[in-house]
Amino acid sequence: MASITKVALAGATGNLGPSILKGLLDAGFQVTVLTRQSSTHSFPANVNVSKVDYESLDSLTSALQGQDAVVSTLASLALGTQLLLIDAAVKAGVKRFIPSEFGSNTINEKARQLPVYKDKLAVQAALQKEADAGRISYTLVLNGPFLDWGLKVGFVGNVPEKKFDLWDGGERVFSATSLPSVGKATANILKHPEETKNRAVYIQDTAITLKQLLAVCKKAAGEDGWTINDGSTEEMYNNAWAELKKEQPNHMVFVFGFLKTGVWGEGYGSHYEKTDNELLGLKDLSEAELEQLVANVARPGEAKTTDGAFY
Repeated sequence: MASITKVALAGATGNLGPSILKGLLDAGFQVTVLTRQSSTHSFPANVNVSKVDYESLDSLTSALQGQDAVVSTLASLALGTQLLLIDAAVKAGVKRFIPSEFGSNTINEKARQLPVYKDKLAVQAALQKEADAGRISYTLVLNGPFLDWGLKVGFVGNVPEKKFDLWDGGERVFSATSLPSVGKATANILKHPEETKNRAVYIQDTAITLKQLLAVCKKAAGEDGWTINDGSTEEMYNNAWAELKKEQPNHMVFVFGFLKTGVWGEGYGSHYEKTDNELLGLKDLSEAELEQLVANVARPGEAKTTDGAFY
C-alpha cells in the first residue's frame, strides 16, 4: 500500500477528538478536519477545515477527494452518519478507514451480544464488505476504557470526588488506555498500513485490577474520605436490560450498565493479553507513571461529559 500522508478527521472535538488530532499532527500528517456547517470550533493554523453536510453523500465525497485516510470519532449513535461517511470514502478513493470504535473488545463474541454495540457491528460489517471487494481497507482500534478520562468523570472511578466501584470484588484484570496514547497509536496505525490492514489492533497503557487501581488512586489523592461501592456486574447487566425494555428507558442507566459490564464482567475479553503496543509505539506505564497520571487527574479541572465518549 502506498504511504498515507493526507488524513480527514471526522469528530475533532469532544473527549477523544483533540487527542486524535494532536497525534496526527505530531506524526506529520496533513490533516483536514470535517465539521458541520454550523460549527464554530477553531483549530490550529496548520489544519485544513472542510465544512460538510453529514447527511449528503455528495458533500462528504467532495470533502474526501484526495484524502488517503479517514479517522472517525463520531458517536456510535450516529450510525447513519458513519455508514454514509464510509460510502463517501469509497467513492472518493480513500485507502484506509478507522471507524469510531475506541473502546471495549467488540471482537469478543460475548461482548458482541451487548445491545450497545449493535451500531458498531453494523459499521464493522459495512467496512468488511467494502474491504472484501477491495474498495477500501480498515483498522479497528480497541483500547479499553479511557483511563484518564474515566478516572475524572466516574466511568472507571471518580478521583476528584473520591468515589470508586469495585465490581465483583475488583479482582478482574482489564486493559485501559489514556486519551493521548490512543491519539498516538491511531497516528502510528497510518504509519504502518500493511501491518494494521483489515483487522483490530489492541492497545493499552496498563492491564490492572480495580483493587490495584484503587490503591494507586489512594496514594495519589490521599487515603481518607473515599466512598467504596461493592457492586455486582450480573445485577448491573440485569438492571440494564430491565431499563432498556421500558417504554422510555433512561439512556444513562442502560448504556453505561452494558458498557461497564463489558469492561468488568466475566468473559468479555477486556484484558488484552496480546497487544499491538510495540508496533504502535506504546509501552505499559510504569508504576511511577501510572501514579503521575492519577495525580494529574486528581487536580481540579474541567471534566468533559460522559455522553458519547466511551461506547
